[in-house]
Formats: sequence, structure tokens, C-alpha cells
Amino acid sequence: MSIGEGTGVGFATMRGRDYPTIRQFTVFLENRVGQLLEVIRRFEGSRVRIVALSINDATECAFVRFLLSHPEQGREILERAGLAIIESDLIGLELPDRPNPLLEVCTALLQAEVNIVQAYPLMIRPHGRPAVALMVDNLEMALETLANKNFTMITEADLVDDA
Repeated sequence: MSIGEGTGVGFATMRGRDYPTIRQFTVFLENRVGQLLEVIRRFEGSRVRIVALSINDATECAFVRFLLSHPEQGREILERAGLAIIESDLIGLELPDRPNPLLEVCTALLQAEVNIVQAYPLMIRPHGRPAVALMVDNLEMALETLANKNFTMITEADLVDDA
């Protein structure tokens, strides 16, 4: 039996826009003035919008992490620029309108023994609510746990704002 055969889910749907994760692109940049601006300018004139950004600075280089509104087109732009990139899956999570929503998220993940590796806010508000992107050490367990606790996941389709 091949992968996906008999499961009722086509292989192509595993990376589709409704898959419950969002793609993060990590770009390695030389640590010098203007490097970030050069990368951001590459999206100018395209429909790609940066919806989240994180920068980790080191002596020789910087690691810039992007979540993009149109990840397929964004990847093409980054690749055409000749940039070294790493693509990862993150959980996009809408924060509930309750006191201490991050406490609820962290508690749920701790109970499932899932570690948060990276976290940062989204600069857009899908569905009008604050949202975060989380990289975890067990993606499937985190998705299942958060869904069982009635958290709302954000998919790549939620990041698109063509208005």
C-alpha cells in the first residue's frame, strides 16, 4: 500500500491551503546594514504580504523568520533571490477573548507534554482576533490537543487579504 492509499485523503491535500498549519520561511542573512530591507523589497509589486516576522541576530548572520500571505509565491521570490531558506510548519492559533489566553494555550500544551520552540504574534488579525504562530516539538499532538480544547487554528487561507 502506498502512502495515502485507502485513507480517503489525497496526498496533494497534505500541503494544501486548508492544512491546519502555516509555513514559516527562515532566511539566513549576512549581519550588515540594509540586508533585511533588501529582502522585504523583493516582495514589492507582488501580492505577498509579510504577516509575521521574527529576527534572531548573531555575530556573523541573522536568522529572519517570515510568515507570508501567499507562501508559494513567497517561496519563489526568496528562491529567485538566491537566499538560503528553510521551510517549517507552525501552528497558527487565534487567541480566545478571555483573560490570560496564553496561559490557557501553554497549560493545554504542557498537559500534552508538547514544548513550544518558537512563538511570535501575527501582524494581522484573522477573524478580527489576536493570533500567534507557534513552533512546537510535536505538531500532530499539539494540533489535536488544541482542537480538543476548542482553540481555533489559523490556516494559510486565513492569511490572505486580497482586498
